[in-house]
Amino acid sequence: MEKIQSLCFPTGLLLCEENVVACLEDKGREIEEFNWVSDGGCDDDEYIKTLLDKEIACVVPQFQDSWIARARLDAIQYIIKKSEVLGFRLQTAYVSVTYLDRFLSRKSIDGDDNSWAMRLLSMACLSLAAKMDEVSVPPLSNFCVDDYNFESQVIQRMELLVLNELGWKMKSITPFLFVDFFAKKIFANTPPRNGVSRVEEVILSATGDAKILCLKPSVIAAAATLFVLDRGFTRDALQFKIGHVASSHSFDTENIVSCYYLFQEMEFERSNITSKGIESPCLSPIQFQKVEPCASSSIITSAKRKRLVFNLSDQFEDVHDKKGKS
Repeated sequence: MEKIQSLCFPTGLLLCEENVVACLEDKGREIEEFNWVSDGGCDDDEYIKTLLDKEIACVVPQFQDSWIARARLDAIQYIIKKSEVLGFRLQTAYVSVTYLDRFLSRKSIDGDDNSWAMRLLSMACLSLAAKMDEVSVPPLSNFCVDDYNFESQVIQRMELLVLNELGWKMKSITPFLFVDFFAKKIFANTPPRNGVSRVEEVILSATGDAKILCLKPSVIAAAATLFVLDRGFTRDALQFKIGHVASSHSFDTENIVSCYYLFQEMEFERSNITSKGIESPCLSPIQFQKVEPCASSSIITSAKRKRLVFNLSDQFEDVHDKKGKS
């Protein structure tokens, strides 16, 4: 594992204005293609085929250090709560978590009193996701919370580090893009009350569980839709339902079934925690969240992660643990 002993924001990453504009122009064509798909530029079959051709499984880092696993769950909790406060869509929170995981799969953060670094990273990821997906984005100061209050310039520099590390590839296929399709196919003539919004909440609840988040977006969306329709499907019933939907498309039936059972496990664990009077972490609007850290997953990422060492003695000593400042 490569260890970086430099500052978290080296001068070389502060791209000049011309380079930033060039990068954005290069990405503009990619974004336009996604917009054509999502804005109704094709019929349902073309829409789904395009999404299936482009979707990839999310990269979720595996942590040997329990500190970083807990810090990731805390970052997700911040993202979901702050996203709700700021009135963002659930998809924005989900995309923020994918940015967080993609970054952490490439760089690691030392656990020596660097909880502030994870909070700064989560702020930057949420801000970037909002700029990609929301119509109106509040000032960066609105992303701060009482325990860590960073200056806007500091958050901007972390945004630039994230952009650089992710190669400026910020548009991605998410399960939310499949929800309407699966809702129409699976709910058919018996749609549950607020069915689509409930499916979206179940999808967001999966962000803390690596076993689910590592699956393809179409798999997560299909399993969440089936789970909202009925939480007690047998395997035969699931395969029948999926087979009916997959008549014109090649969906991953086995992984959809497995994902459905993972949602069942999460609900069972949540119910057990509630019945024992233990307060479960509020990681989704419906508190539908697995408690175990994501390091328990057997899925191993092949990406080589570099160690990110935050040097508090230099230019960021003034942002460390700014508690209570306005």
